[in-house]
Amino acid sequence: MAAPYLTLEDVIEHEIEIKRSRFICALAPAVSEEAAREFVAGRRRLYGDATHNCSAYVIGGDRLVQKADDDGEPGGTAGTPMLETLLRRGLGDVVAVVTRYFGGVKLGAGGLVRAYGSSVGKTLDLAPLVGMVPARVMSVTVDHVQAGRLENDLRVSPYEVREVVYGAEVGFRVAVREADLAAFPDWIGTLTAGRAEVETGETVYLRKT
Repeated sequence: MAAPYLTLEDVIEHEIEIKRSRFICALAPAVSEEAAREFVAGRRRLYGDATHNCSAYVIGGDRLVQKADDDGEPGGTAGTPMLETLLRRGLGDVVAVVTRYFGGVKLGAGGLVRAYGSSVGKTLDLAPLVGMVPARVMSVTVDHVQAGRLENDLRVSPYEVREVVYGAEVGFRVAVREADLAAFPDWIGTLTAGRAEVETGETVYLRKT
């Protein structure tokens, strides 16, 4: 079963200093790998004079896409601890970029791991996070006589209407949180006197209520 995760509502930035090196961390929501790459590219343009612009991102509630980039730091000392911090905190659909301005004092491999991980962690501590929970897209088909009332009831319900298609019958695509899945067919059946067809579709994610 798909698991809940946390994500961001907006971009947040925070800076720390370690042994005269500046670490500027920016976190942003990213619902696709393309969006994550665009954010990374934008930060690199903004801080083109920095020593390093290291990055990590996690895309999808299932966290199937995970990428880390050390951007010239010793292998595994920057992007990897950033990614591990995001995963340990339960984040998904998020991208992190840590910009470093070298302060003249070498931190060593262990120091770099701690610095990059801490930069992301401290920024997350300041970020308003949004809980996302798994849901299924349910297809509900009814005749035209019942469609108007059903749509009105759906619009004021906890369920999210994603699409309404009019044809010989009326089809609704409704996102239902997994916690409500067992009750949903009975709820629809009560409203339609058992005359609706209900089918279960793909997994999506909705805000936690």
